[in-house]
Amino acid sequence: GKNHPVVLVVQEIFGVHEHIKDVCRRLAKLGHMAVAPEMYARQGDVSKLTNFQQILNIVGKVPDSQVMADLDAAVEYAAKGGGDVSKLGITGFCWGGRIVWLYAAHNPKLKAGVAWYGRLVGAPAELTPKHPVDVGAELYAPVLGLYGAKDKGIPLDTVEKMRSVLKKGEIKVYEEADHGFHADYRPTYHKASAEDGFKRLQAWFKANGAA
Repeated sequence: GKNHPVVLVVQEIFGVHEHIKDVCRRLAKLGHMAVAPEMYARQGDVSKLTNFQQILNIVGKVPDSQVMADLDAAVEYAAKGGGDVSKLGITGFCWGGRIVWLYAAHNPKLKAGVAWYGRLVGAPAELTPKHPVDVGAELYAPVLGLYGAKDKGIPLDTVEKMRSVLKKGEIKVYEEADHGFHADYRPTYHKASAEDGFKRLQAWFKANGAA
């Protein structure tokens, strides 16, 4: 078909593995052209790695500026393939959840974003000069943040800090959920929170012109 609304799907730290591909299939069944670019293809292939430190070594070399440019290129690719980029959405998980917030402050043509348990604060560094809390007041598109109260890596005080600066969007915290609660291959998968979050994603995209 043609003219499907486009949604960018941004990978977890583990790369574009089967779960991310499955998310793309789920979104495609809902009528989206879903695109999941390999965000660290230049730095290395993490999909075959099992050692977490080796994965971190590759991911730590990926500049935010490269990720933003590659997502822009993915939008162009989708437009050439017949996607309707006037209805552009983005969603991402874990590492990709952080990227959703940044992309919403980068691309003025974005309509909506949904960030799943992406880190919100951090010290500025050469490759990662800003974090979501630094751009929360400057988003072009509204972002729905989905977080777990039991996530020790993203303390609730950082979620509240993000809430306090957020001008466009909202944040939902699931009391029973831990980090990775949408990832049905992980032990932290929480079915009720995952299903509710995916329903909220669909409603958010519809309400904000990305579906």
